[in-house]
Amino acid sequence: MKAAVLHRPGTPLTVEDVDLDDPGPGEVTIRVLAAGVCHSDLHYMNGDLNARLPAVLGHEGAGVVERVGEGVTRVRPGDTVITLWRPRCGDCEFCTTGRPALCGLGRVQAASGGLLDGTSRLTLNGEKIHHLMGVSCFAEKCVVSERSVIVIDPSVPPEIAAITGCAVTTGVGTALNVMKDATGEGVVVIGAGGVGLSAVMGLRLIGANPIVAVDTVDARLDKALELGATHVVNVRTHGLAEELTRISPKPMTWSLDAVGAPQTLTQAIEVVGTGGTVVAVGLGKVGATVPVAINPLVQQEKRLIGSLYGSANAPVDMPKLVDLYKTGRLPLDTLLGERYELSAINEAYAALSQGATGRAVIIPGDGQ
Repeated sequence: MKAAVLHRPGTPLTVEDVDLDDPGPGEVTIRVLAAGVCHSDLHYMNGDLNARLPAVLGHEGAGVVERVGEGVTRVRPGDTVITLWRPRCGDCEFCTTGRPALCGLGRVQAASGGLLDGTSRLTLNGEKIHHLMGVSCFAEKCVVSERSVIVIDPSVPPEIAAITGCAVTTGVGTALNVMKDATGEGVVVIGAGGVGLSAVMGLRLIGANPIVAVDTVDARLDKALELGATHVVNVRTHGLAEELTRISPKPMTWSLDAVGAPQTLTQAIEVVGTGGTVVAVGLGKVGATVPVAINPLVQQEKRLIGSLYGSANAPVDMPKLVDLYKTGRLPLDTLLGERYELSAINEAYAALSQGATGRAVIIPGDGQ
């Protein structure tokens, strides 16, 4: 099969002929129909995040189950599925206490570059190579654990299903699961990429007001207005503090950093008022830190919290998100960006680096 391989950080992906083993016990083979162009993969490509290399990248995917391994009970051939980059074992302390996004099996996949047993199903030129986040969907097919897929309605377009697997669950999920008390309160969303725009949609669902989207690209801010932002600020041309004062005399109660850079998280902390809550969802470079002023943190009782994968319970939340799309409550078609063939994957990431609008997707093969 064709797959996009990262050999070393700082080098382009190479689309190569990769061999894929049959699924092992508890695993399934998926024919990939669409895969989202997520900034997290770019972090691995430029070396900000570490992964076992060489590896087939891609973690935000959707497709059809072709084969199942021994003992598989959750899916069957022909099912349409979304891939999960955090599995849900159902048995660890986090799964059993209602925080499955923190499932311990995710650390196994990250440390080994393999599937849940730590081994790989991918071979390049006779040598084993690695999976990324237990998915590796920048390929015509992938083998994943049955615990890393969610069955959905096959009528949902593959591109929509794919972006639901990461961007939508992270952004909308954070709004619904972490910021559910923001109804009627002011929120600043820093970063209007796929996750930030998804957060805007989720905040609109819960009735936050105002919803201020912040970015450096006007086209992204226009998209934020389409998706539910009440106001936008381009911080290349306007001062954020001054604009927020103009928008509302009352300080913002919530902020969300969807970028993951020290300067954006600092902004997120500074823009909330007394009793405000800052939610960090964007990943940054390994080892990156941000200074926090101690006295305002204490005297104003601000809160700084992190949210991974929308703090979602994927088997419950993803079908709900799909239903919200089907009933017109989540305008995910508007969120979609450009479509690219697998052979153009480096073009897709070049566009993302330059501020592309919406969530782009890769369409491997011919989709048949």
